Amino acid sequence: MESLYLLIPLSVLIAGIIGALFWWAGRSGQFDDLDGPGHRILQDDDKSTVDDE
Repeated sequence: MESLYLLIPLSVLIAGIIGALFWWAGRSGQFDDLDGPGHRILQDDDKSTVDDE
């Protein structure tokens, strides 16, 4: 029973930290474009540095 006095505030604190990190990530634009990087890696935009002469 005494361990609940430690575990309940600790779990509320951890949940608050996770919520604050999720809020910060949403406000800083981390979730704005989820598909762009996945599609961008498939595009072959490499330009040759050697001219074909």
